[in-house]
Order: sequence, then C-alpha cells, then structure tokens
Amino acid sequence: MLKNKKLGEIVRFVLTGGICFLVEFILLVLLRDMAGFPTLLANAIGFTVSVIVNYFLCLLWVFQGASKGGSGRQAAFFLTSVIGLGLNELIMFLLGIFLGEDGILFTFAGRNVSMYMLNKVIATLVVMIWNYYSKRAVLMKTMRPVAENTHKEQ
Repeated sequence: MLKNKKLGEIVRFVLTGGICFLVEFILLVLLRDMAGFPTLLANAIGFTVSVIVNYFLCLLWVFQGASKGGSGRQAAFFLTSVIGLGLNELIMFLLGIFLGEDGILFTFAGRNVSMYMLNKVIATLVVMIWNYYSKRAVLMKTMRPVAENTHKEQ
C-alpha cells in the first residue's frame, strides 16, 4: 500500500511537472522569440511563473496533506525553487556556450525548433530531479516533537 501511495505521488508530480514545463517553455519561447528578451531572462521569468503554479499544484494535489505546514515550509519551498532557478540558469548558460542557442535543429509545423529549446529540455530534466527530492523533503517533513531529556542523572 505504501508503494502505491508513493507511486501515485510520483505520477502526480510528473504530471504537475509536465503542466509547469509547458507554462515555462511557452513563456520562454514567447518572451525570447516574440518579445526579443535575452534567453536567460526569458528563462528566468518562465521558471518563476511555473514555480508559482507548481507550488499550488504541489500543495493541492501532489503532496497531499502538505498544506498543513506553516510559513516555514513555504519559505523552504521557495528557497528550493530559487536554488532550482540557479541550477536551471547555470545549465542553460553552459549549454548555450557549448551547444549554442540559435542553431536550427529542425522545422516542425512550420516553426523552427532551435538549440535553446533542446537546452531547456535538458536543463528541465536535471532540475526536475532536484525539485522532486527537495520539495518532497520540505513539504512532507513531519514535525517531530522536541525530544525530552532522557538522560538519567547519576
């Protein structure tokens, strides 16, 4: 039963991540290609918006019972997200240097698929692992009562 609960949680997390990835990716493409933002700025904005969506989906659907946490958990959730943003930006930056951003990989439905899009997919896969473990630890951490002094005086 515990395995089924964990599997369900992972499936919900992956579905939520897919939704948030679409939000993030669409914003990246719109801001970069349509509005002319630099790639890393467009990436940061898309990531930030997707974190907000992710937070509410994680509380309401993925990690059931997590909404009982206080403001400390919320702060920790956002701290893990800031670290995730840093990782995402670093990976995008490095991949942009080594693989480039503007090369056309192929054309799909009349739209060019550029190298920065592949870079984004790679960065997202790496950061997804960080997000699952860090957010689960933050949102599902059980509050343990402070242990009383059990040492006997001799």
